[in-house]
Amino acid sequence: MAAPADHAASASEETYPPDPEPSSELDPSQEDPADSDSDEPAGPKIRETPEDIRLEAIANTVALHPSRDVLVCGDVDGDVYAYSYSCTEGETRELWSSGHHLKSCRQVRFSADGQKLFTVSRDKAVHQLDVERGQLVSRIRGAHAAAINSLLLVDENILATGDDGGTLKVWDMRKGEAFMDLKHHEDYISDIAVDPAKRILLTTSGDGTMGVFNIKRRRFELLSEFQNGDLTSVALMKRGKKVACGSSEGTVYIFNWNGFGATSDRFAVKAESVDCIVPITDSIMCTASMDGYIRAINLLPNRVIGCIGQHVGEPIEEINKSWDSRFLVSCAHDQLIKFWEISNLPQTTVSDYRKRKKKDGRMKSLTKKALGDNDFFSGLVAETEKKKEEEEEEEEEDDSDSGSD
Repeated sequence: MAAPADHAASASEETYPPDPEPSSELDPSQEDPADSDSDEPAGPKIRETPEDIRLEAIANTVALHPSRDVLVCGDVDGDVYAYSYSCTEGETRELWSSGHHLKSCRQVRFSADGQKLFTVSRDKAVHQLDVERGQLVSRIRGAHAAAINSLLLVDENILATGDDGGTLKVWDMRKGEAFMDLKHHEDYISDIAVDPAKRILLTTSGDGTMGVFNIKRRRFELLSEFQNGDLTSVALMKRGKKVACGSSEGTVYIFNWNGFGATSDRFAVKAESVDCIVPITDSIMCTASMDGYIRAINLLPNRVIGCIGQHVGEPIEEINKSWDSRFLVSCAHDQLIKFWEISNLPQTTVSDYRKRKKKDGRMKSLTKKALGDNDFFSGLVAETEKKKEEEEEEEEEDDSDSGSD
């Protein structure tokens, strides 16, 4: 368990020799501006987003605390790390680490009160950790016959897990026992979602189907029709009236609630895949892809609003938003955790009319860092793009919710 690094004494604690008395013969215009504030050390720099966190291995998963500026990630070595993050430069730091899993940690999730942390792994175990210290509280060894791939907290005591073989289990953590153990998928379960009433579980799978399971009746309901490619992610949108599923083919499949057998719509995003979906509003969601891009997408009308950010050329494993919805956080194969400012995204409006794409094919940049971190000219480029958009009013095209964007 790694202890937090000690901070060096701040500059305000150091002693300085007294400044010399100013000479009356010195022309004030000849004073060095750099010396005028020498007795007041510059305060810490405040950034728009916290600094990137560099990891020792690739993180598969990242989760954010429900009420504090704390995140937890799990990596391919089976280690779990907790960090506090801050926009004040130098204040993002590691809180603790845990190495209880024997193999790759696939997913981490906080309880609603933020006091418990649950993790699942390729070693087929389910772990519960204490958030404050990172200590192991309980362990279910051999929870599945195959490696566990996905995890969802239904409520404080009910946990749903899906494995590489297509089996879904629902656990009562008070007893440490599964009261549902069902296999209806033919390939790995990639993601799990639940409705606000905590009655219906939805699963996506590598077999190209979405599964519907009734928790209250403890039974399987149905599988959707097969879609092209793996279904990789699932989210409820439009106040629960729509279900959006991402796919390995870069298409978002849309289902009506209670119309799970067949899609009501589909939206081909020009992306290598849609591996993760995080709802921002009832209509706007962020997606992450193997091509390294994080896109903001509006549903109905279906539009790619623009680019939130990117891990250049590196597949993104997971994205999640902070408790205050100010930041989107991502982890990718570049062994970095990155932060993106999204507080203005909910105010985005989308026209019913489809617009012509830019001549160079680039997406609109929605954040200052979208064009690349540490880019000196990124702010200038963003301003230039905004002016171009204002000067070149894009032509309206025929609107189609099923069209490619």
